[in-house]
Formats: sequence, C-alpha cells, structure tokens
Amino acid sequence: MKKKWYDYLWIASLTYLILGFFNILFAWLGMLCFVIPLIIAVANRSKSYCNRYCGRGQLFQLIGGKFGLSRKKDVPNWMKSKAFRYGFLIFFFAMFFQMLWNTYLVFAGAQDLRQVVTLLWTFKLPWNWAYHGTLFHPGVAQFAFGFYSVMLTSTVLGLITMVLFKPRSWCVYCPMGTMTQLICQARNHSAIQQEQQICTATKNN
Repeated sequence: MKKKWYDYLWIASLTYLILGFFNILFAWLGMLCFVIPLIIAVANRSKSYCNRYCGRGQLFQLIGGKFGLSRKKDVPNWMKSKAFRYGFLIFFFAMFFQMLWNTYLVFAGAQDLRQVVTLLWTFKLPWNWAYHGTLFHPGVAQFAFGFYSVMLTSTVLGLITMVLFKPRSWCVYCPMGTMTQLICQARNHSAIQQEQQICTATKNN
C-alpha cells in the first residue's frame, strides 16, 4: 500500500522533541497538537486526527512495531476503563492549569523564570541551555518550559506503555484522545436530536 504524506508525521513529533532540547521556545509548536484535534473533532465529529494524523502514535508504532521494542501484549482492562481514562484526563487538566498558573506568576512578576523541565510531574531537570533569551516576556519562556514538560512526560509514558503492552497503548488513555471522543459523542448526540426534531416538525406539518 502506497504511503500518504501523513504517514510521515512521526518525523514532526521527533523533530519537535529535538528542537525543544536546543531551544525551549519551539515548545510552543506543540500547541498545534492540542488545537488541531479539537478543531477536527468539532468540525467533522470524528477522531481522524488520532487515527491518521497523530505523529506521536506513528512514532510509537514505528519504535515498538517495526523495531520490535514492544512486548505487544494486550492493554489491561483497567487502563481501558472510563474511570481510569477520565481520571487521567482530570489529572492532566489539573497539571496543565498548574502550568498556566506558574506562567501567570512569571507574567505578573511574582515569580522568576524557572529554567527547568519537570519530567513525570516530579523530577525537575535543569534545562537552562535551551533558553538563550528573547525579545518576549520571560512568561513566554515559562509557558514553553511547562508545555515541553507536558509533552516530554506524555512521550515517556507512551514509551513505557509501548514497551509493556502494544506499540500504541498510549492512545488508549491519551487525554487528547479522550477529550476528542467526548466531543464527538456530544456532537453526534446533538446531530441526532436535531434530526429527530426536524422529523417531528415535518410530521406535525
């Protein structure tokens, strides 16, 4: 089967991680991975981003599948459960808003820029070589450090579950995947209700 252009988006994901190692401001590009899936879910009522355009999922498939670094075991049921997926989504949002709060404190002048990347929400890794100063406010860099922490942490979690289970096991509990699924369900439910209302109105007339 001939490959499409989007089959090579794993290169973009890998490049993103490399660029963030040398210049933390490139971390802002990761916002595309947040915005685009939401737009597609709202507009098309589908998870086509997860199924087709997710470079990270492709990267895990490449490393775990083609290079054989995955045990290729089934994901445990508890990881597939709504309780775990929704719980992880809530936890993810809590960490994300904490990151936004730290960014606000730097913008407000109440806190100095912290040139660290927090891995797995616990380990603070010095990352000062990746910040060379900028014309922008230090708060812009603070957001970049925080966002790169989120992206690197989720990548590490994905690699761990890739090794333990199937290559794309991260996709089972990915917060963006869970969120887009909820959006699609809400959009489809709304569409069904609208169709029912149209049918009812037509019958009454």
